[in-house]
Amino acid sequence: MHITYSTEPAPIPGRRNEDYVIAGPDWIAVLDGATAPAGVDSGCIHDVPWLVAQLGGALGHGLATRPGAALVGILADGIRAVMAAHEDTCDLTNVDSPSSTVAAVRRRGELVDYLVLCDSPIALVGANGALTMIDDDRTDHLPGGRPYSLELVQSLRNQPGGFWVASTKPEAAYALRGSVSAETLSGILMVTDGVTRLIEWYGHTWEQLMETVAKAGPGQLIAQVRSAELDHGPMNGGRRHDDATAACPGSP
Repeated sequence: MHITYSTEPAPIPGRRNEDYVIAGPDWIAVLDGATAPAGVDSGCIHDVPWLVAQLGGALGHGLATRPGAALVGILADGIRAVMAAHEDTCDLTNVDSPSSTVAAVRRRGELVDYLVLCDSPIALVGANGALTMIDDDRTDHLPGGRPYSLELVQSLRNQPGGFWVASTKPEAAYALRGSVSAETLSGILMVTDGVTRLIEWYGHTWEQLMETVAKAGPGQLIAQVRSAELDHGPMNGGRRHDDATAACPGSP
């Protein structure tokens, strides 16, 4: 599997990238750590870059050493490993404990397995050009509509009827997942929400994103994001800049 990717922190002085990418010969995982709101006590002495590095490393170990294991099991074990790494120093019962999205793709023989947890979607392009989105959009459908209050998010994070992220509950690993025949695919695109703002804010389509990647590679998507952010600014009350990652497993 040929894999290309690009990841950049938000262009803010001193900013560390809270996205994380880890890849092997036939797999890749993309993570997007959740930035805690200002003034919120996470109960954790670690920051979000620590979390995504720990979880990414655990996922990489599982994907590399257990090639036949279900992605759900690898992710659940990865969450357990991260919990064990800081259960003696941090309050893992805190609902604001650091968290992350997860998207993973693995080639397994004639199949391509995928998993999506929270809002880091995967686009699958069929050999016939048809686009299939694997998008865990539960954060878009919480009660009351946006903007969501901090209290609402806290009450629904990793709860039935709410939304799930990788943090302190291994059962969150039961995300959107499945397998497709590798022969039926012509392309795959994995992105964090720092890139999907091209669609959600700036009028691009998934087809345009795939065309850009095919012609210029994933780094060009991030360049387009930065240009649009400077030209048009944030929308819907969002942050002006965000970390941004785009990955293309199986790209030519």
